[in-house]
Amino acid sequence: MKILYIVLIILAGLIFIGWLGLQFKPAPFPAYAAQTPEFKTIPVPENLPTPVERFYRAAYGDNIPVIESAVFQGRATIRPFFNIPLPARFVFVHNAGKDYRHYIEATWFGLPILKVNEGYVDGASFFEAPIGKIYDDAAINQAANLAVWAEAGWFPSIWLTDERVRWEAVDDRTALLFVPFEDRMENFVVRFNPETGMIDNMEAMRYRDSGDQARKILWITTTEEGPNIEGTNISSVGSATWLDQGKPWATFKLEEAHYNADVSEYIHQKGR
Repeated sequence: MKILYIVLIILAGLIFIGWLGLQFKPAPFPAYAAQTPEFKTIPVPENLPTPVERFYRAAYGDNIPVIESAVFQGRATIRPFFNIPLPARFVFVHNAGKDYRHYIEATWFGLPILKVNEGYVDGASFFEAPIGKIYDDAAINQAANLAVWAEAGWFPSIWLTDERVRWEAVDDRTALLFVPFEDRMENFVVRFNPETGMIDNMEAMRYRDSGDQARKILWITTTEEGPNIEGTNISSVGSATWLDQGKPWATFKLEEAHYNADVSEYIHQKGR
């Protein structure tokens, strides 16, 4: 019996240490060096669906910035295993409307314990982590292309300036956003807040597992409450949820946003 008590005490101590390590936020990455140049702008186009026009005027005003690239840095909470929330820090790089890459470090006591490189570059997806590697998988290509467009929620002007994208009216709170993928179009259902005019959430049918093109799952990105990105009324905090999981698998808090830098080499790199 005494041995059992000792074992239980040790187990409780290990659980406490494990929990304690997850309470430490990682330090932010060093600041990204490039500065955002002065934006070129376009007026809000005519004949947009009513909630879409209202959104752009609420987000930007009358002038829409032309954004060709973006570099985001910040911190996050992710749930890659067993629904355990892990603190993390991230770098997202976008060649707007075409490519992106992510570098994510999950941490314990502020130290990296899981490093992930993933993205969609030149029409092919990739995922590299200690748990496995995936390259140019057909299902993940579809999923990653949706991420290209969903993460543009932090620079939604691309949904107007890219001529391949189109909006379609549904009602005064909802619109469809059609985006290109390979030789076809896919779409998001975009729902707008009736009071603020801003986007509440976006929904799309997305593949989750590599090698599995038999089942898509509803994927939901949600605008969370947080500080706005400088110069806009766009929240810097967002989450992503698979419908069958019932809660966000990740919540990202953007802390740096840089636009229109030359990312032609940076987007092909790995790590920070």
